[in-house]
Amino acid sequence: MTTSVIASGSATVSPQGQARSPARQSSQYLKDFLAYLTHERRLAANTAASYARDIAALIQMADAAPLDKLQVHQIRRYVAQLHGRGLDGRSISRMLSAWRGFYRYLARDRGFTANPCMGIRAPKAAKRLPHALSPDEASRLMNISEDDALALRDKAMFELFYSSGLRLSELTGLAPGDIDAADGTVRVTGKGGKTRVVPVGRHALTAVQAWLVPRTELARRDEAALFVNRQGGRLGPRAVQLRLKQWAVKSGLDASVHPHMLRHSFASHVLQSSSDLRAVQEMLGHASISTTQVYTQLDFQHLAKVYDQAHPRAKRKR
Repeated sequence: MTTSVIASGSATVSPQGQARSPARQSSQYLKDFLAYLTHERRLAANTAASYARDIAALIQMADAAPLDKLQVHQIRRYVAQLHGRGLDGRSISRMLSAWRGFYRYLARDRGFTANPCMGIRAPKAAKRLPHALSPDEASRLMNISEDDALALRDKAMFELFYSSGLRLSELTGLAPGDIDAADGTVRVTGKGGKTRVVPVGRHALTAVQAWLVPRTELARRDEAALFVNRQGGRLGPRAVQLRLKQWAVKSGLDASVHPHMLRHSFASHVLQSSSDLRAVQEMLGHASISTTQVYTQLDFQHLAKVYDQAHPRAKRKR
């Protein structure tokens, strides 16, 4: 009779009597964990792949050490190694989160008694401010003079982004009925299925009204989306990104312009002119005002730039 024995040292003995190395055992744990993420938690394939990469890095650094024997000081060393290789705080924080989740699974399904990743913090990440277009750059991007169907559609999309600070998913999820021309508002379904009503500027309303005319001919009979592609179906996020890049280049702007940049520009420009942080929070659909406060940094940068250019005592000697 063959008995499966879990060794307390460096290897596990399989039912066939063959010793399994810690690295092979760890790989099996990872395989089982990914199956759990996919079939029980039903995470998206991209999310599961991200977990796989992060945990594979842990297994590689652990080398011959069994996962159930790793100590807090070893995890700290791994974090230091990752930081030394140039990984930023955000990336390391994400990896630690994946490792902690992995160990929680191993405690639940494999009898692990400790989680060596608990309480370990990643190095502080440098705060990256979102890049916003200047009002002049935004105006140049909106200045689409072509009047074919797709140009009218793109102008309406970009005006809405900039006018109302929409997320990409919110824009592609709009239906014609979500625009209230009489009130000058758009009804948006944001993160977590939360609905908010956001003001729409005059230029954006005009652009949307101009697009609705060719949309009636282009859209399929059963298509509910406000913005549709050449085939009449809902326009996807990737297509919006590509069209924005193309128009940015045509306008003489950098090709790195992306939809979220228009959302940043909306927030920054409204804050510069109104200083009403709470109102900007509501319009952006931020759950916490701390998320919106990053735009006060952009506002300060703008004021500092104006000061440096205008104040006689601020000008540097050349």
